[in-house]
Amino acid sequence: MHTVWKGAISFGLVHVPVKMFSATEDKDISMRYIHKTCITPLAYVRKCQTCEKEVEWDEITKGYEYEPGRFVLFEKEELETISGEANKEIKILDFVNLTDIDPVYFQKTYYLGPGDTGAGAYNLLLDSMRQTGKIGIAKVSIRSKSSLAAIRVIENCLALETIFYPDEIRPISQVPNLPEKVNVNERELDMAKMLISQLSSPFEPEKYKDEYRGRLLEAIEHKIAGEEVQAAPALQKTSVIDLMAALQASLDATKSPDDGKVTLAPDTTVTEEKKPKAKPRAKKTKEPVT
Repeated sequence: MHTVWKGAISFGLVHVPVKMFSATEDKDISMRYIHKTCITPLAYVRKCQTCEKEVEWDEITKGYEYEPGRFVLFEKEELETISGEANKEIKILDFVNLTDIDPVYFQKTYYLGPGDTGAGAYNLLLDSMRQTGKIGIAKVSIRSKSSLAAIRVIENCLALETIFYPDEIRPISQVPNLPEKVNVNERELDMAKMLISQLSSPFEPEKYKDEYRGRLLEAIEHKIAGEEVQAAPALQKTSVIDLMAALQASLDATKSPDDGKVTLAPDTTVTEEKKPKAKPRAKKTKEPVT
């Protein structure tokens, strides 16, 4: 596993040397843009619109456009100094309960392994956080960006979750058409709660698969073999007239006559309509002309 950062966690006067590793990996299948005429991958050129020439990396810096067409420039070293990345410190500011943080704040997860020294301090922090059930809120600078972070225990490893600052979270008030007051039918509410109860189970992440990625890999293999790509079967949609009927149909779909286990029909889509559809009128037959 590749080390992406080295530094230390500090809480109080205690310093814990750590190495940081990405806890997740993007498994999206990468597609390149290809010129259809000659089947050549397209290249992206760093071209200056003024000089009309390709620009090398050593000629590139970063700048902020404070007015249209006017920039202030920053070198890499200046940005590192401003961000505080040079001190390589994850400074814990507070210890809180994990349930106090809404998941909307979380960004990316990293594993923190012990550094080359200080294994005893690492084990001390790990075990004390595990026994108290607390997580640490810290500040850290990674790749010239300052972030808030939550440090928590995953099994026998410390993990760091970068989190958004409060002013980076958009207020819910910006979401259009939210109800000012929630009014629901009590019978519908009871049935909805019953449906949630029947569909509830322990979280087992291994049972969830990326079906699109699997179909795409299969299609790639067919293409390589010169075979036709088979389209995914279309889901059958069932229209349900009213919400009560939809809830009842959903509850019925979760009942298994064999062992009482809950199963969800995967091909049922419920749509709510305000008015029932009118029954089709019988066609009138013309009397034979005599």
